[in-house]
Amino acid sequence: FLVIIGVAAFFRLYQLDKFPPGLYPDEAMNGNNALEALDTGNFKIFYPENNGREGLFINIQALSLKAFGNEAWALRLVSAIFGILTVIGLYLLTKQLYDWRMASLASFMLAVSFWHVNFSRIGFRAIMLPFVLVFGFYFLWRGLKHLRKFDFLMAGVFGGLGFYTYISYRIAPLIAVLVFLNYWFYLKKDFSHSHYEHARNKLLQGFALTFIAMLIVALPIGLYFLTHPDDLFGRSAGISIFNTANPFKALGESVARTLGMFNFYGDWNQRHNIAGAPLLHWTLGVFFAIGFLKELGHWLKRKHGHFSTLHTLLLSWFFIMLIPGFVSLEAPHALRALGVLPVVMLLSARGMWWMFDKLSDWYKANDPHSQHERHVVVAVVMVIFLSTIGFVEYWRYFRIWGPNQTTASAFNQNYVEIADIINKSPSNLKKYVVVNTSGTLVNGIPIPSQTVMFLTDTYTPAKQKEKNIYYLTPEQFKKGNYDRNGLVFRLEK
Repeated sequence: FLVIIGVAAFFRLYQLDKFPPGLYPDEAMNGNNALEALDTGNFKIFYPENNGREGLFINIQALSLKAFGNEAWALRLVSAIFGILTVIGLYLLTKQLYDWRMASLASFMLAVSFWHVNFSRIGFRAIMLPFVLVFGFYFLWRGLKHLRKFDFLMAGVFGGLGFYTYISYRIAPLIAVLVFLNYWFYLKKDFSHSHYEHARNKLLQGFALTFIAMLIVALPIGLYFLTHPDDLFGRSAGISIFNTANPFKALGESVARTLGMFNFYGDWNQRHNIAGAPLLHWTLGVFFAIGFLKELGHWLKRKHGHFSTLHTLLLSWFFIMLIPGFVSLEAPHALRALGVLPVVMLLSARGMWWMFDKLSDWYKANDPHSQHERHVVVAVVMVIFLSTIGFVEYWRYFRIWGPNQTTASAFNQNYVEIADIINKSPSNLKKYVVVNTSGTLVNGIPIPSQTVMFLTDTYTPAKQKEKNIYYLTPEQFKKGNYDRNGLVFRLEK
């Protein structure tokens, strides 16, 4: 367990100041909101700029900026911490669902997964989504096993926190409802009447407690959306398949692309992925396919006369958290599908465990008298195999994706270089940044300007005046309202 945490920390913290290069304007927008919140003390539940973002992640980023200053890595450090905590959470959850062996496999694969490592090093709020899911379901499963109120309460707390993370979370409570109903029918079928009555009452009390706790925690952001309904869906409404002439055809294509992103063709956005590569390296993709098919078959067989509650959790988690990707015109989309990542690793671990189980059986059939030697050989093969996967994922991130010039362009490294030049320029010299690129307007200036604003500490008009740095649109620049003795910088796409 400690080795896995160490591996997770290494993959998320090593060269965090170097990879990813640059600073994408969406990350910088978070940083500027966080800096302004530090200045004013107005930490918001929801920040409406840049198509709207839940405020929890930004407010936590503010603490990092207060400690470390206006640095890109300080924004991303928060993501790295949530990434490490998610690895820990998946270990705890999988140990509850199966045992420590499965927990070790699943959490190790999450620790080294390019998909999760990448988003654990980018300052996007979506990294909180798998974090709240693994801990929410960890406490929910403990509640179902032990029927303790504390576990149900904590499940509700994490369930409520999820509404402050990322828009894709909003459908996640449906998973808990399906698990509850499945467990309800399990109790009804497999226990005597008296035992069932007691367990049913405990289950109802626990689920009610979870629901109430979730409502209380989510109430502030719910009230915000009640008074600001236009912020509820933000940009997602504009990229929905329901805006097309043939939504059913668009849905079919989106579902196919989303399901195929694990093993065939993945996200083409270089910020999210090695453009076009499957989200799972083939060594993981094979085990994911095996694990998924085996667990789906187990669930459908209903060996004990009812659907397995455990498999209902896994499969409903998988399909429900893919729905945001299914209804998006941008599929496959690695960021929007982050909520499914933990269960994908868990299913991959099931496939891998099946393979090592078969290897052990083969060894036993050929040499049935050396049980200890068989265990040692299988364990050594497993360690070598997992180490190889770790090395491959390290190479993909730190040697292929990170140094790639396309990655630097995707994160607007050129904007960072402009900010560096401005910071080194004489303070008494006026600097004009002409934002010659499109983007959502923030205070009348396209959002790409946010990168320079963050790195030069000019995120408000007052600070811009203080530092002699001014931001112009091309139209404003053409009017000639600037000092001809100043320096002019152009932000290009």
